[in-house]
Amino acid sequence: MEYTRLSDANVITEKYMDSILIEERLIDSVVADISTEFLGERFDMPVMTPAFSHLKNYEGREHSGLVEYSMAAKECNILNFCGMMENDRFQDIIDTGAKTVRIVKPYADNAKVRDQMQYAESAGAFGIGMDIDHIFGEQGLDVVVGEKMAEQTSEMLRSYVELTKLPFVVKGVLSVSDAVKCADIGAKAIIVSHHHGRLPYAVPPMMILPKIKEALKGRGVQIIVDCGIATGADAFKALALGADACAVGRSMLPSLEKGGTEGTAEFLKKVGNELRYIMSFTGSANVRDIDPSVLHFTGF
Repeated sequence: MEYTRLSDANVITEKYMDSILIEERLIDSVVADISTEFLGERFDMPVMTPAFSHLKNYEGREHSGLVEYSMAAKECNILNFCGMMENDRFQDIIDTGAKTVRIVKPYADNAKVRDQMQYAESAGAFGIGMDIDHIFGEQGLDVVVGEKMAEQTSEMLRSYVELTKLPFVVKGVLSVSDAVKCADIGAKAIIVSHHHGRLPYAVPPMMILPKIKEALKGRGVQIIVDCGIATGADAFKALALGADACAVGRSMLPSLEKGGTEGTAEFLKKVGNELRYIMSFTGSANVRDIDPSVLHFTGF
């Protein structure tokens, strides 16, 4: 029988998220304010775009999907992320005016890592970071679109932090151990993620999130969580469990492919509106007031 790897981590993550229920706290509650501060900047909601790469021009439209969702992020006043691309494509994203964090792959060509990070800063990026969960592949080191990846040590990551004045974000943290190392090297934010199940049977990000939050207390590192975030309820659970923000991912793609910037903005606003609705239903006047005790775990 031929071996095939199922999307086990994604199934486990979905089941874990759906096992968390929310209680109502309506008396004395008000319409919630979902605006938030992240890395010193005010945004309209704690929902962010994913760090997508290599999206095409859908349905023959003028702009690539990367540019279209960046324009939606600008319209919604949320923090924007982008992934693997060459510098000219990154400039297209910066030209949208969206506050954008460029996530660079862990290339074996370290000069390319540094060039892309330095270019991002010179072009006006909001922040830069690295996607550490693309270091390894099934044959050893990963190869992404013909580009070989390399191991990353704490000292290498520290050197990237020291390369820039921008906030540095590490994407692909899924343990207390890595979270603490990120704080030690000076990262300003981490993305708790298993990158849509790259590791078989990976722990759900929301399951490990409270332990990471506790380990980083007082360290000045903000936490984003992704994987399976598709609704305002998902966003609420992430925030209640300790995240400062969350990022949608593949859940955004149907709206982007069909509706471009307008469809993506509509999707993002829908997530934000449901987040506001649930916060209002739970006595959470603002993002800082979200109380984890409203969550109930049904067993997993």
